[in-house]
Amino acid sequence: MFSSRFQDLAEAVDSAIYSTQEGLILEDEALQMAYQMLANTSSQNGIIYVIGNGGSAGIASHFSTDLMKALQIPSQTLFDSNLMTCLSNDWGYENVFSYPLEKLLKPNDLLVAISSSGQSSNILGAVKKALSKNVSVITLSGFLETNFLRKMGHLNFWINRSDYGLVETSHFFLLHTIIDLWNKKPSLEYANSLANK
Repeated sequence: MFSSRFQDLAEAVDSAIYSTQEGLILEDEALQMAYQMLANTSSQNGIIYVIGNGGSAGIASHFSTDLMKALQIPSQTLFDSNLMTCLSNDWGYENVFSYPLEKLLKPNDLLVAISSSGQSSNILGAVKKALSKNVSVITLSGFLETNFLRKMGHLNFWINRSDYGLVETSHFFLLHTIIDLWNKKPSLEYANSLANK
């Protein structure tokens, strides 16, 4: 049973489609584009905000921690219980990310938005807020090819599956791969060259 599930996961990761906001389908360039966005944020003293709900919130927190510890890039998740319950109580849960991002985001920052369905209103609102402030956005989604989040980011990762476990684990794998390969050649040399531009 486990071996067949591992095969399902491998096929889910293999199903990933990487695209730009204009709909351009990327291959190997997707990883380099992600590195460029991270390197640019780091070199310009920006902050990477990573957001998600439920399991995606756990993935966001892990990625944010890895950004700070492994890559030494400032990062935040906005998952403060006092803040989130205050904002959801007063302004609705759909605003728990967009409200603080309105106050916090600067042009040199980067938003990483994770939603398995790509339909979560608070994630979509946060991305719209970031775009309105000319902040770069990376999205990770799954489920329907027509989900709204899939085409909103400057770089989009979409998993062609409608299974929460496979989509979330694929997202975690992709983000961990970005971290893990940062310190391996030629990725490190590439990222460093971008940061020094």
